[in-house]
Amino acid sequence: MTSTNESKRGCGVRRTVAVVAAGAALGGVAAAPAQAAAPTQGTRGCGDHAATRRVLDRLTGVHKLTGAAVRVDDPRCGTWTAASGVADRRTGRPMTADTRTRVGSITKSFTATTVLALAGEGRIALDAPVDRYLPGLIDKNGYDGREITVRSLLRHTSGLPDHMDAFASTEEWRFRHFEPEELVRLSLSMPAPEEEWSYSTTNYVIAGLLIEKVTGHRAEEEIQRRIIAPLGLRETYWPGDDVRLRGSRLRGYVRQEEGGTLRWADYTEMNTTVAWTGGALVSSPRDVNAFYGALLGGRLLPPGLLAEMKRTVELNPDQVWPDARYGLGLIGTPLRCGGTWLGHAGDIDGFTSMAGVAPSGRRVALAFNENPSSQEAFDDELNLVQTALCE
Repeated sequence: MTSTNESKRGCGVRRTVAVVAAGAALGGVAAAPAQAAAPTQGTRGCGDHAATRRVLDRLTGVHKLTGAAVRVDDPRCGTWTAASGVADRRTGRPMTADTRTRVGSITKSFTATTVLALAGEGRIALDAPVDRYLPGLIDKNGYDGREITVRSLLRHTSGLPDHMDAFASTEEWRFRHFEPEELVRLSLSMPAPEEEWSYSTTNYVIAGLLIEKVTGHRAEEEIQRRIIAPLGLRETYWPGDDVRLRGSRLRGYVRQEEGGTLRWADYTEMNTTVAWTGGALVSSPRDVNAFYGALLGGRLLPPGLLAEMKRTVELNPDQVWPDARYGLGLIGTPLRCGGTWLGHAGDIDGFTSMAGVAPSGRRVALAFNENPSSQEAFDDELNLVQTALCE
């Protein structure tokens, strides 16, 4: 069966997962054990990533996910990749860590970085009300843009509902085009969340509109100009209304049970204008690691603004995961080997991504072409991040 909150996978970070009978067969597709690439450097003491491989194989072998891939970039040890399972259930094409995927809410880190860059140029004030830049946009059903700040959008403390929660199923948005203003109106028609911190893709749609208002450029173009092009992120692009993925890509699957029969529905094709600057980007583990390395390495923002981005607040763990905290487009999570890893995750039907950077500068990016099938599977995805960063 699919999760009753399936429609919330509009590029969000959600702990609600689809629960499927343990030990379900893979429908004739065998989960290949992890295939690893040799590190680019033979540095002494870098190890063979045996623990990371074990977690990776457990995700496809025990939890029966279609495919899982990991890329580690370490300033001392170089690059290491591994993958398990398949990228395409029909053809049996092996999973790899060098293909494009939908990265969902990792998009939020790109959008937040652009807003903060504009703040550094004096064109946006983080503690100014949204109404200063977008007058009248938030003025309905008790919501007031004069009381919601730019910072609260990026931190998910705006009090705005997530427009993705308005959809009863993915099919209501999967092949439709949405304008950003339409998504905001949908959010304002919904009741306010009860919690002070509440994850909302609508916040980042409004952030995209802010970028457009102060620059006079489409938000996609501004993020491309400031981040994607300068960093040479060749596999990262905005799909717009194109429902397909370009080039070498994963196929994404949703596990479903119908009449006692387990099947995997192919959800590769979809229109992600429903999430826009909150979750539409297509990228790859290589590009995601390059982006977070540049961001947290101080190449995209002045030190003071990067510090603001990394300053976190308490969040709702049921919407993210335990012990996490939220900054401005970044999630911070304690590492079991000490310190905090900073990054983000994204989840949309058929695709899950996670990425982060440890204090040592080691970066990890994960790609899955099926959403976690149980809480245990989700926990092991987090465990894969921890293991890859700490091993």
